[in-house]
Amino acid sequence: MTKTKDLRKRLIEYSVLIIEIVNCLDNSKASYHLGGQLLRSGTSPALNYGEAQGAESAKDFIHKMKVILKELRETDINLNIINKAALSQDTAKVECAISESNGLISIFVTSINTAKKNAKL
Repeated sequence: MTKTKDLRKRLIEYSVLIIEIVNCLDNSKASYHLGGQLLRSGTSPALNYGEAQGAESAKDFIHKMKVILKELRETDINLNIINKAALSQDTAKVECAISESNGLISIFVTSINTAKKNAKL
């Protein structure tokens, strides 16, 4: 399996994990608010990755990858808030998602830097 397919699969699995976490949040106003945000930002990277693969230029690719990175960072902060506020009934999943967020952020930072270097931007 190629790195692109591996990353695509990993982002889809991450999205599913985010959906599972949202479904385990308590019924508070905070959970409703953060859950909606988390659902949007946490599933966005997988969806936007497909867009990046179809980028029309190196500049467009880098822009799309930066959007994914932005969404991953937003998701990571949201997960940390949920974890600290004890809003989830499944803390193990939240901690797993935080770890995966950090791993994905590192991958996208490296990918963006490599793409910039190769495009000489």
